[in-house]
Amino acid sequence: MTDTHHRAPAVTERESAVKTMTMAGAINAGLRAAMERDPKVLLMGEDIGQLGGVFRVTDGLHKDFGGDRVMDTPLAESGIVGTAIGMAMRGYTSVIEIQFDGFIFPAFNQITTQLAKMHYRSGGRLTLPLVIRVPFAGGIGAVEHHSESIEALFAHTAGLRICSPATPQDAFDMIQQSIASPDPVMFLEPKARYWDKGDVDTDAVRTRLDAAAATADIGRARVARPGTDVTVIAYGPTVRTALQAADVASGEGTSVEVVDLRSVSPLDIPTVVRSAKRTGRVVVVHEAPTAHGVGAELAARIGEEAFFHLKAPVLRVGGFHTPYPAAKFEHDYLPSLDRVLDAVDRVMTH
Repeated sequence: MTDTHHRAPAVTERESAVKTMTMAGAINAGLRAAMERDPKVLLMGEDIGQLGGVFRVTDGLHKDFGGDRVMDTPLAESGIVGTAIGMAMRGYTSVIEIQFDGFIFPAFNQITTQLAKMHYRSGGRLTLPLVIRVPFAGGIGAVEHHSESIEALFAHTAGLRICSPATPQDAFDMIQQSIASPDPVMFLEPKARYWDKGDVDTDAVRTRLDAAAATADIGRARVARPGTDVTVIAYGPTVRTALQAADVASGEGTSVEVVDLRSVSPLDIPTVVRSAKRTGRVVVVHEAPTAHGVGAELAARIGEEAFFHLKAPVLRVGGFHTPYPAAKFEHDYLPSLDRVLDAVDRVMTH
């Protein structure tokens, strides 16, 4: 007789495709998959080659794909973006890394006056498939110019897609879909979440990598947690805070629905409005200052499309209208669990 009592269960092909990864590791795996599929996908950035980037997101890719496809660049953000625009016009897809959020401003002119407008300027004849990876937002105790939330500055410019993953699964899927999109994409990576771990199904995205499906998917929000009393809308680094708030609120008898925007431009207004109508109360959370921010746009759109369903004014929880503070003060600046719960309590009084 064959003893099968201690035999390990067979691992199905589907199970083997699910792996535990950090967000940084998931982005790395997504870049690798995209480069294996298409030899015209190139990476460029400061120290991304042999070093693997400051956060090691591109670790190992220079060794495996070579210096012709994983290129270290000079410290010249405008030149990096300008070069990538020219390469896009010649049929290549460049994925460029801006080392830190606050370093992007020398490239602001290239991004907003050239990259964002070339498709429109050419009457649709030219497409610029280009991805700008930006480690953004705070929470890591960094020095000045290393913890900026830049999304609203670029969302005001038509012609750019701006998205931000909140989980390793979304990071893996969305970086590949951003590369597959024919549009320029700013891919904002919440640097404080690089080391968060989660299960990643490496097969799920494979059928969603044609240009149309990929472009649609990166612009679509998701309900991260269903609820009935209050909607909390977040994206990138604040999704985890929103989910923590929902857990605490549940223990106090309040059912919180969490909507992860995933995309800042375009906004998935239908998903947002459906949730607002369902709960009648909305709180928007982001690290960027609330003044003139994404939360203000969401509040306006919800007011326009769900006004008669609202039981309370839309509240915003975000950074203050000051420069990002020194590291020892950043946790007084960032949206905390207590600040989000206070907003939930305030809308529940209506």
